[in-house]
Amino acid sequence: MATIASPLTVTPLHPAFGAEIGGVDLTHPLDDAIFERIAAAFDDYSVLVFRGPALSDEQQMAFSERWGPLETTVRTLGGEDRLGAHIVDLSNTDADGKLMGWDDRRMIYQSGNQLWHSDSSFKPVPAHSSALSARVVPPEGGETEFASMRVAYEHVDENVRRGLDRLIVVHSFGFSRSLIDPGIGTEIGRDYPPVRHALVRANPRNGRKSLYVGSHAWYIEGLGLDESRMLIARLLEETVRPDRVYRHRWQVGDLVMWDNRCVLHRGRRWDSARHRRVMHRTTVAGAGATADPAYLHELAAART
Repeated sequence: MATIASPLTVTPLHPAFGAEIGGVDLTHPLDDAIFERIAAAFDDYSVLVFRGPALSDEQQMAFSERWGPLETTVRTLGGEDRLGAHIVDLSNTDADGKLMGWDDRRMIYQSGNQLWHSDSSFKPVPAHSSALSARVVPPEGGETEFASMRVAYEHVDENVRRGLDRLIVVHSFGFSRSLIDPGIGTEIGRDYPPVRHALVRANPRNGRKSLYVGSHAWYIEGLGLDESRMLIARLLEETVRPDRVYRHRWQVGDLVMWDNRCVLHRGRRWDSARHRRVMHRTTVAGAGATADPAYLHELAAART
């Protein structure tokens, strides 16, 4: 299968993480050698940017499925599943194609995506990765920002790091949406109960560790709620320092893939009442529960 127009290139986008992949056409199937080079770059950089050509939904799903089975899209008032079970529609248009402003309840729900988060950390088995493609881009605003929890972990004081490895953090979709609107949070919480995750995770291919926090992170088991919230806030602050954030300015046809196991992201505002922004996302399911005793044993064995 001919898959590249020129030699594959990997160009760093930020001093700490993120890279643009050139010389590859994702509209065609990737041969195993090229895919393995992309996979290696993914493990190294955590966020990969592909600048066109634009993908169809079928092509995007086929690319994501190379990494593993796709998650089933959540069903909420946001209507993310209107394109099907395995592709998420993130847009500001209703079923009739009319623009929705930020005062629309569906967009209030979507504004939760402007909080720093990892996709599906509110599920018992959290996501491996997400791929987001730009179909319609507003003239200004609407960027997506990324921050590496792996970089943050490496900068946490060593004495603090040793204590974090043993902790379990409870993530809740209802909690995060309650930060936007208490009523929406209660509604979402009924369908998605809280789940337990390891506060520190490790990449199974290279062993590099990362924090696992974000807006869905509610409290830490064994700590009081106030102490939990302060620790989570402190770790989040360490993660999203301005000098550790990569901001992606979208062009139509871009596809950005990120590692949900170690990367936080958030969308930025735009004039939703005047300009369309249409993005389609595929999400690859994770391998298992992170608070599983076997996983925590492996994490403890990997301590350095």
